[in-house]
Amino acid sequence: MREMNQIRLGIGPAAFRIASAWRQPLEQLSGLYQDYPAPTDGIVDFTVRLEPEKPWRRYIRPSVHIGGDFWLPDAAPLPLAQGLLAAEMGMNLQMALGWRRHLLLHASSVEKDGKALIMTGLSGSGKSTLSAMLAERGWRFMGDEFALLDLDTGNILPFPRLISLKNQAIGAMRQVAAADRFGPEMKGTPKGDIRHLVPPKPAIERMDESASPALLLFPRFGHEPALRAMGQSEIFVRLTQASTNYVALGKAGFHALTRFVDRVPTKAMDYQSTDQAEELIESLWNQLP
Repeated sequence: MREMNQIRLGIGPAAFRIASAWRQPLEQLSGLYQDYPAPTDGIVDFTVRLEPEKPWRRYIRPSVHIGGDFWLPDAAPLPLAQGLLAAEMGMNLQMALGWRRHLLLHASSVEKDGKALIMTGLSGSGKSTLSAMLAERGWRFMGDEFALLDLDTGNILPFPRLISLKNQAIGAMRQVAAADRFGPEMKGTPKGDIRHLVPPKPAIERMDESASPALLLFPRFGHEPALRAMGQSEIFVRLTQASTNYVALGKAGFHALTRFVDRVPTKAMDYQSTDQAEELIESLWNQLP
């Protein structure tokens, strides 16, 4: 670790040390996370390491292997030009495999008037784009990758990392967000073209403020706009599939998720544009007690 460059980041309730054999990924991270606080007393929850799989791959066709406290041995390395993506993937991996203080849901979340909207679904459902768009239109962005469900209170805690925009979403967000909030565009990644967006400042300034979950949506992009009711059994099963630590939390996770499903109104939502989605969301939101 001594020979590696490193930075520390505090994001919501979690703190990370990211160490890299190359300066470039950390310089990009430092620029994009410049408004985020450093962890209290320098203490971190997880370490992410970006290093060459073989010593010569640091210089010859450099490729970034993602390591850390938790890692996947079969994870393919990324080219150095995608080092920022490797760092973000490393933080995702540490949270997914190691976090135990909250129930993790693979979901995006935004807040208004102290209440949280949570959106979860398969890759390509548009939840990241929708949360990013809503954050530009008066909602507080709380998270893109994970929604953190408090095991005791049932509240959603913010985890406002960089927003990962993919493919067509990049152009859509460039029309509404300032240019200096975008990271470098990385083409041809395993997930297509990716560009990271810094959340609006209120998301960072208020990332210690939780919100009560008020609405859960399962969005689906590319279909005629519609809202559909869902049975509680289906909701529960789909949320267990969307959680990376439900099994590890045992009884505490079961009780937290059961309470969430019992209390939070839920709809499946089809849409063909963000404007359609926002109209449907606002109509549902205005009907909440």
